[in-house]
Amino acid sequence: MSSKSNDQGRAFEYACIIKLKDRIVEKRPVIIDNESIVAAQRAWEKQNESKQQIYISAANAFIDTLFLAEPLILEYEADDDIVILSINKDSDAEDGDVRDIVITRNFIRWDIGLSMKHNHFAAKHSRLSSKIDFGAKWYGIPCSDNYWNVVRPIFARLKSIKKETIAWHDMFDKDDTVYFPIVDAFINELNRAYRSDSAITEKLISYLLGVRDFYKVVAIDNKQITEFQSFNLRGELNKNGKNTKATLYIPKADMPTEIISLRFKPGSKSTAELYLNNGWSLSFRIHNASTIIEPSLKFDIQFLGVPANIITVNCSWNSNGHSRREIIHP
Repeated sequence: MSSKSNDQGRAFEYACIIKLKDRIVEKRPVIIDNESIVAAQRAWEKQNESKQQIYISAANAFIDTLFLAEPLILEYEADDDIVILSINKDSDAEDGDVRDIVITRNFIRWDIGLSMKHNHFAAKHSRLSSKIDFGAKWYGIPCSDNYWNVVRPIFARLKSIKKETIAWHDMFDKDDTVYFPIVDAFINELNRAYRSDSAITEKLISYLLGVRDFYKVVAIDNKQITEFQSFNLRGELNKNGKNTKATLYIPKADMPTEIISLRFKPGSKSTAELYLNNGWSLSFRIHNASTIIEPSLKFDIQFLGVPANIITVNCSWNSNGHSRREIIHP
């Protein structure tokens, strides 16, 4: 992710923190963990007033929907029952917690998280190299010698070319000599791992979506909507309060148990498509992670499809702080 995109994402997180506080404090005590938001506030201050207003509009749009799904945010029980708003550290994502914003009530030992995205839908940007064992990292089965025998000579060649500081766009055979054989080796390796342990399907989804349930919140500027999507894989979301029940039902999602198909995207030499049961499907598009050739690549991993019991709500922007909601997956 570029520095500009990173700043925009952090600025959106800051806008959401501020608007959440504004809306929650109307009902009950709330504080911001100021230490956790330093980087986000710095990114916010870099944005011009027009950009800041976009992030505020995007943040306002989904908050009512969040409150409908999570009544424990507003339900107040005791004087020391304070809502705490914080932003996770990057190291939390490395440990498997992909949530960006966390809403906590220590009094009842409860929290939920939001994964914030600005104008993109990628699930992950996972790096590949001559040393990164994606199998061990993603689903607990180390890559085979067959995989390494294919990819290591390719990365060794890229390492040699790096010394000449050649740009990727000047490498005219990269589709055939780099992207295609690496994606082909990836497909073969994932199929091999699945034959040895069919449980890798659930482990793969857990790698992509983390070890904690969350809501994904995506600001889509050109459509002026904020997409609010539930990933309730373990049943952690949508808890009722003592006196207040959720009015937006968030079911527990079905995890995949088998691979239906794993193949190249038709007409592509750089993208694999994975189709699982229970409604899950993903694309893995390999791409260079820098302008100059280096011995490292990335997968842009995106969901093509999710189960019908993952709720998606499109929240249209409205200047008055509220929004019109359209539930896409009831």
